[in-house]
Amino acid sequence: MIVQRPAVTAALAAAALVLTAGCSSGGSDTPDNSKSAESSPATSDGTSTGKPRAGEAPPEKGSAKVTKTLTEDLKSPWGLAPLPGGDLLVSSRDEGTITRVDGKTGKKTELGSVPGVSPAGEGGLMGLALSPSYASDHMVYAYFTTASDNRVARMLYDEKKPSGQQLGAPDTVFKGIPKGVVHNGGRIAFGPDKMLYAGTGETGDTGLAQDKKSLGGKILRLTPDGEAAPGNPFGDSPVYSYGHRNVQGLAWDEEKRLWAAEFGQDTWDELNEIKAGDNYGWPEVEGKGDEEGFHDPVAQWKTSEASPSGIAYAEGSVWMAGLRGERLWRIPVRGVDGTVEPQSFLEGKHGRLRTVVAAGGDKLWLVTNETDSRGTPEEGDDKILEVTVK
Repeated sequence: MIVQRPAVTAALAAAALVLTAGCSSGGSDTPDNSKSAESSPATSDGTSTGKPRAGEAPPEKGSAKVTKTLTEDLKSPWGLAPLPGGDLLVSSRDEGTITRVDGKTGKKTELGSVPGVSPAGEGGLMGLALSPSYASDHMVYAYFTTASDNRVARMLYDEKKPSGQQLGAPDTVFKGIPKGVVHNGGRIAFGPDKMLYAGTGETGDTGLAQDKKSLGGKILRLTPDGEAAPGNPFGDSPVYSYGHRNVQGLAWDEEKRLWAAEFGQDTWDELNEIKAGDNYGWPEVEGKGDEEGFHDPVAQWKTSEASPSGIAYAEGSVWMAGLRGERLWRIPVRGVDGTVEPQSFLEGKHGRLRTVVAAGGDKLWLVTNETDSRGTPEEGDDKILEVTVK
């Protein structure tokens, strides 16, 4: 366990779409610091191979339709992890609990609380991910805020125990990520390489994002045991990419390219194609700056139209949940060789949208987020929706 001490063209164009902050004030050993995303697939560790994108492009115009409400009456839902067989685990940021949701009936069963969670502001129990060996080890990973830091721990999930007692004691695999009232990041996901990726925030201290020795404002790449993953761009450092403000969305496409959604401040929110060792600009650049040494986003949005959190990949596109924007964005990325504009769906129909997860084929799970202190909560407001897309 590592214990950190504080110490494009190519496929896409931005939708030049207007806003205040998302959470606003109101790999290779030789990093590729190109100014725009390359049209190239990735190796198992997420680095570019230099080959052109392959595959059939999705239709120019897509669609997204809510086909059912799976469950409701959720409290400050944040992370979502599909279980083998179709059920879902959902975290409550403010209550520090994990609940199982039946994928067919929507019935909710509380697994238990995560000890040590200290919710405040934008911190609490956030991202969830299943171990790559879940079938044999039954480990659930969680990213959460404590009294002193943000960290990642894993817990044994024992379905045979009574409801409320099914989570084992947290085994901390990585700690020392800076915490703050804002910008705690929180998304975790295992990549195609079976390494654990974590998006962190700079806690409002903008200088952390450009400091390679800090864990704030980064995407981290770890082994399942919390060590810096082999092949990381900065030696034995867990840092995979830097210059981020607040990363809350991580997803891979079939070419093993890593995509990340990021909150802007007053001007632009971003979708980035992540390459090992690259600098994504914050706080020197917000959105597309066309400046040497900084990796420009693939797409950008005015903060009033996005404020992105979770993302998922399905049907050749990245799908991005918008909080302040209260809409679901579609950004085609497969086989695209011209300029396209992202499309938005469900605008204003379901409130703030926190997390989106691929459910297989043309289906997504979408989590609403009106009870996180920034929405307008009403009884039954927060739900998990099934969405059919193309």
